[in-house]
Amino acid sequence: MPADTTDDANLSAAPGDGEHDAAKPLSRKRLFYYGLADMPIQMAGVPVAAFVPNYYGQDLGVSLAAVGLVLMASRVFDAVTDPLIGWLSDRTRTRWGRRRVWMVASVPILMLSIYKLFMPDPDDVSALYLLGWLVTLWFGWTMLFIPYYAWAAELSPEYNERSRITGWRSAIGLGANVVSKLVPVIAIFCCAYGGTEETLFLVGTMTLILLPLTVGLTVSMVPEGKDFIPARMPLIPGLKIMWRNAPFKRLVAAFFINQLGTSISTALIVFYVRSVLQEHDNAILQLMVYYLFNLAGIPFFVKYSSMVGKHRAWCYSLLVFSFFMLGYLLLGAGDFYWMLPITAVTGFLAGCFWVIPNSMKADVIDVDRLESGEDRTAWYFAVWSLATKVALSMGPAIALGLLSLTGYVPSSEVGMDEGSTAGLKLLFVFGPAAGMLLTALIAWKYPLTEDRHLALRAELEAARAQGR
Repeated sequence: MPADTTDDANLSAAPGDGEHDAAKPLSRKRLFYYGLADMPIQMAGVPVAAFVPNYYGQDLGVSLAAVGLVLMASRVFDAVTDPLIGWLSDRTRTRWGRRRVWMVASVPILMLSIYKLFMPDPDDVSALYLLGWLVTLWFGWTMLFIPYYAWAAELSPEYNERSRITGWRSAIGLGANVVSKLVPVIAIFCCAYGGTEETLFLVGTMTLILLPLTVGLTVSMVPEGKDFIPARMPLIPGLKIMWRNAPFKRLVAAFFINQLGTSISTALIVFYVRSVLQEHDNAILQLMVYYLFNLAGIPFFVKYSSMVGKHRAWCYSLLVFSFFMLGYLLLGAGDFYWMLPITAVTGFLAGCFWVIPNSMKADVIDVDRLESGEDRTAWYFAVWSLATKVALSMGPAIALGLLSLTGYVPSSEVGMDEGSTAGLKLLFVFGPAAGMLLTALIAWKYPLTEDRHLALRAELEAARAQGR
């Protein structure tokens, strides 16, 4: 990994520019290389949420209730590791910067845990096995995710440029996500090679190849800035300042509910396709369509948010998403291809979820910078990461727990009548829809608009000019 160069401080300038210009958009080259590290994150994230619970609960014999508990329990460790990694990342000082070293260290941990989770020996599998490797996975994920996403907030101070940064990162990550779904779809239709186990093997293999390659390119080709004030504030005073950050609290609450609703849908989608629609091999096709239209929605919402404001664009997409989820109530056995138009619309709308909240995260950290006088980006992203992970574990745990109470039995899915899958259908539709509606209610009066953020940036510049 190369040492920082004199260009490192000029993060908003194109490569080779010698003059620092904070308002200048980042070059496409820099945005491209920064976004590469999101590829393995997006490729592995969906299978962990959608296919791993189904595979371990339906094919490997671990009970649904046990899988749900394991998903919850694996997040207990995050309450320690996420704040710790965020705190350490903000205080790391090396010749290569404070973010990149953590990302590089995460790679071997992630590679081992993905291999063990996606390609297990059936004789070794138990609830304890699943718990152990999930904990390992989330630890490595934390080491990569928190420094990497905190880095995005430091690439530019500009309100709309931050949406552009998250748009590029999300588009590149989702592009890889779509390809990782396309390969299993091709394998099904061209080679008759398909199913949950086969999908996990193919996606796992692609992720293992891309992890060292993409992270290596990001840390090698994108310099870190040196124009920051190191975090030195003790823990308790720092937490008090964070607690007073009202836009951050509202944003975390809204995003937590948004992720909770999304994770319920993700946990149940394979069950819905296999049991309600009676389509046993093509769940990966549905996911490919969904994420392909996610990708298509990203540039639209980057532009749209600059017109109506970030939080309003988010709220509008949530409301329309909830409405279209009702379409899934009309489907039954044999209706798989009728599902895909609904999937396309909801996928396009969910493109907003990838871009806008992540851009808003960077804005609320500026409130902390003004009050604390320090750059504590990773600490904030640690809290964000923890909230996200709790939502992503609570959602499946709630979904699978309630599903088990409906009397649904995965092993008897063939030949199920409408009544035996009614609970599954209702959970799949109204769980996410309720989450989206509640998120819109919380986010509707979000106070940090573009005008307010411009004023905030002016106050920050004035404070730094005075040496505060």
